[in-house]
Amino acid sequence: MKPECISLTCFTMSKRKGKVISDPTTVKSRRVTVGGLEDAPDDRNYQEPSSNKFTHTGDIGLIESITVKNFMCHYLLGPFQFGPHVNFIVGNNGSGKSAILTALIVGLGGKATVTNRGVSLKDFVKFGENTADITVKLRNRGPDAYKRDIYGDCISIQHRISVDGCRTCRLRSKSGQLISNKKEELTAILDHFNIQLDNPVSILNQEMSKQFLHSKSEADKYKFFMKATLLEQMKRDYIHIKHTKTVTRQQVERQEECLKDLKQEFLQRKERYENLSSFSEMKEVLENLKKTMAWCLVREKEQLVQQLKEDIEKEENNYTHQYNLQLCQTKVIQVDKTLQCIKSRIDSLREEQESLSEDNLKMKEQVKVIRKAHKEQELVYFRALNKLKQSEQEQNLLLEKINKAKTSGSLNSEGETQYMKRQKTLSRLKEQLAELDDQCSQLNQEIKNNHQALFKGKEEQDKLRLEERNIQVAYESKLKRKNQLLASRSNKLKRFGDHVPDLLGSIAEAYATGRFVKRPVGPIGACISLKDPALAVAVECCLRSFMKAFCCDNYKDEAVLQELMSRFYPRGNRPQIIVSPFSEKVYNIHGRKACHPEYPAVLDIITATSPVIINCLIDMRGIESILIIKEKERARRVMQQGWPPKNCREAFTAEGDQVYPNRYYTSDFSMAKFLGGDLETEISMLDSDLENHQAQLSRFQLHVTSVSEDILTMESKLNNTIMTLKKTLVSVNEVKATITELETVGDEQIDDINSLEEVAAENQQKIEAEKQTVHEAKTEFDKYRKMAEDADSKYSSVRERIDQLSEDMEPLKDEHLKLEAECGRHERNLKIFEHKLKIHEDNIQAMKSELSSKEDELQEYLAKATKISPERQQVTSSTKKIDIEITRLKNKIRVYESNYGEQEQVVREYAEALALYREKTNQVRDLRKFIDRLDNIMSDRQNRYKIMRRSLSVRCKLYFNNFLIKMNCCGSMIFDHNNETLSISVNPPGREDDDVSDMRSLSGGERSFSTVCFMLSLWEITESPFRCLDEFDVYMDMHNRRISLDLLLELSGRQHLRQFIFITPLTTSSLPRTSLIKIHQLQDPERVPSQTGDEDV
Repeated sequence: MKPECISLTCFTMSKRKGKVISDPTTVKSRRVTVGGLEDAPDDRNYQEPSSNKFTHTGDIGLIESITVKNFMCHYLLGPFQFGPHVNFIVGNNGSGKSAILTALIVGLGGKATVTNRGVSLKDFVKFGENTADITVKLRNRGPDAYKRDIYGDCISIQHRISVDGCRTCRLRSKSGQLISNKKEELTAILDHFNIQLDNPVSILNQEMSKQFLHSKSEADKYKFFMKATLLEQMKRDYIHIKHTKTVTRQQVERQEECLKDLKQEFLQRKERYENLSSFSEMKEVLENLKKTMAWCLVREKEQLVQQLKEDIEKEENNYTHQYNLQLCQTKVIQVDKTLQCIKSRIDSLREEQESLSEDNLKMKEQVKVIRKAHKEQELVYFRALNKLKQSEQEQNLLLEKINKAKTSGSLNSEGETQYMKRQKTLSRLKEQLAELDDQCSQLNQEIKNNHQALFKGKEEQDKLRLEERNIQVAYESKLKRKNQLLASRSNKLKRFGDHVPDLLGSIAEAYATGRFVKRPVGPIGACISLKDPALAVAVECCLRSFMKAFCCDNYKDEAVLQELMSRFYPRGNRPQIIVSPFSEKVYNIHGRKACHPEYPAVLDIITATSPVIINCLIDMRGIESILIIKEKERARRVMQQGWPPKNCREAFTAEGDQVYPNRYYTSDFSMAKFLGGDLETEISMLDSDLENHQAQLSRFQLHVTSVSEDILTMESKLNNTIMTLKKTLVSVNEVKATITELETVGDEQIDDINSLEEVAAENQQKIEAEKQTVHEAKTEFDKYRKMAEDADSKYSSVRERIDQLSEDMEPLKDEHLKLEAECGRHERNLKIFEHKLKIHEDNIQAMKSELSSKEDELQEYLAKATKISPERQQVTSSTKKIDIEITRLKNKIRVYESNYGEQEQVVREYAEALALYREKTNQVRDLRKFIDRLDNIMSDRQNRYKIMRRSLSVRCKLYFNNFLIKMNCCGSMIFDHNNETLSISVNPPGREDDDVSDMRSLSGGERSFSTVCFMLSLWEITESPFRCLDEFDVYMDMHNRRISLDLLLELSGRQHLRQFIFITPLTTSSLPRTSLIKIHQLQDPERVPSQTGDEDV
């Protein structure tokens, strides 16, 4: 137990409460000012009041008025204005006499149990009402007034009680201003006015008086006396002080035991304090080592600075970089000069070529014009020549016709016979022509039919070949898929292509060599998995080409990946590459995600190995806004009947069908290619499909062969028909020509020979003119031909010169390219040498900066070393050895400090332990002295308490006997303080010689009178600002009542500064009429037949 845990126990007794500081339990104390220890006055003192013995302190604490509302069974009582001396409250039962006394107790802050009228405050609220109000006004005058400057001459105490048992208190001044609503302020006022609500000397209610009258126990009477005089409270306080003193003495004894431990701890601290000398020596050695270390660091810094200076000087004398730079610059200048010379030659040749090209274009246009004119003239020439030939042929025919006409005269006799023959021949030829026309029509119809059949056959053949090709493509695709699945048994990546494993290996290799900034991720299908494998087809239909895509962080990585893909894939058949900056977190899609209570989004059913995959699919496909709805009908109902779900733009079914709000697409996927789980099932299905495709291909090939043979047959038949038609058409033309010739023979004989000769002459003139035209056209034609040949010759020479210039420029261009490459190489070397020179200069500058910083550090180290040790230490050891020695000493000191603490701590703890030991020793000694002194004080106070108790009992006895004499009675009051009993015996008048004097043998009135005498005796030895008696005379006869009233009035005359309130149901007509007595007559309660006597007034 800590010594400081014991505190000095002090006792204070205020006017109202006695408090023990060491004990949180508050002991209530009701103080009554007890009179002195002088002897009781004689009879003469009772007859003549001596008011000059009292001061004006009686002006405080008197009750000026009481007002109640909705209290108990009364709607309104008061206000009752009480007089400062004697007040009688008179009224029948139920008129509110006891209600006023109860309201006084409650209004001054008393508990419900003190009134003996209820167990809770809510019992005092009138039935049917919510609150009850009590207002009590106390006088506050004279020099002993309580805060008169605040409250004035009157303090108004207002209490409001609610039906739930709560009450509020308001303290107002005489003017009605609210001063306080705290209970502590009311308690301070009651203490100041010396008002004790639970003391029967101040207020004696019906129940307490009845208990006292009917009590047969002498111990109860003694307790009543002790409580009324507050001796019981003093006794309890003394008992509590003794108990506390005993506890304190025990604590002091325990503290003395703790002092032994404290002394032991003090001796240990003292021993540590005395061992500080060796510790100081170690610290001194440590300080010397620190000084040596400081100068050792200075020496190392000086060596480092010197080394830096030498390195800087060495670097400054190194001119290798300048020499290489100058040499490279010379080479660049030489190559540049050669390059400029070749460039000028190329430019001159190019200029000549460009000028020749312009001439070439012009000559080309000119040649075109000349050739066009030559062609046109050639056409004119041949037209004229053809016209001349035609005219000559017509002239020859005309001459032949004239010759025939001249010789026809000799054949007239045979004309008729030849005419008949010609007519028969014409008739026969016309019949033959009609047959040939019918044959041609039939052949044309047959050709048309053959063409239609051939067209249908070829159309069917094309359809069959297209279907065969589709089946062949499907067969090859499924065969390729089967091979991929077979290969994916050992490597799942081959599902995405035969070259994917090799491509990923190349990517890993390139990333290891640092070609990628961030490693590409892919293929996407290999990086995702499904929470529900049954949705694999839907997810693949949604992602489609993205299943094989790769993700890159930047365009540089994309270029490298494209170069790697080119090794395995042709240009048009490479996987897609998506470029997007990689992120370690998935995008925040709050507010953009499609939400439905039943159907998940694609984002919800896939998991990825990296957030990059999810972010890429969100960017490129918007998987957060695509729902997966397994059933087709539900998908149509959700997406197309009414508004689609919020943020949803499309959905997929389990079969892969794509559903939009306004359209529906059926999937061509039958099973998952990349996300399927059962390889063997898929391979077996592919085998079955391949067999079916093979059978279909065989059937289609047979059908195509059959159709092809039919087409060949139809083509052969068509060709034969066409040949027959051609031969028939030739025969038709021959027959038509024969018919025409036979028909014109007869006409020729009719022609006039003269007219034919005239026509022949005109034709001869025409032929001569046409010959002249042909000659002119021939001349012009030869002229244009020569011009064309000349233009072609010039154009060819220019073209040859241009080709020659191109051939001459080729070696120059090659040399120019070589020189440019050499110049570029030298320029790169120049930049490298410039960069090296800059690095060299920057290195020198950095070394100089480092030298400057090291010199600054050296100055700092030097300043610190000088501060630690003004004289430079001669250092022979290295910093490592010194540091090891310092570490060893520090560890040793640390071990010492862990065992004993730091030096300052040891000194401080020693001083604290010494001070604490002395302090606690002094405290225990002082407590011992205090307890011994408290024993003496308590012994003296016990003696004084006994003297006071004896004095009060003697005075009470004398006053009691004196009051009995007033009634011509005799009696005694015996106090047994050891057994705590009070025996009261009374002998009524005429029975003085009887042995039986116990109060139980008295009548009710005599017992009431005896009670009044006992109370008056207590009033004589105690003080209070007012006295209240409730129905004190209810059991008295008129004689005893008269005597009691006289005694009460006599006492009130002697104590005229005290206020007396007597409550009686009997008449007060016998009382003297004086200004000191005020009678309050209460009205009888109004009653109805259904009401009892306790209802509202």
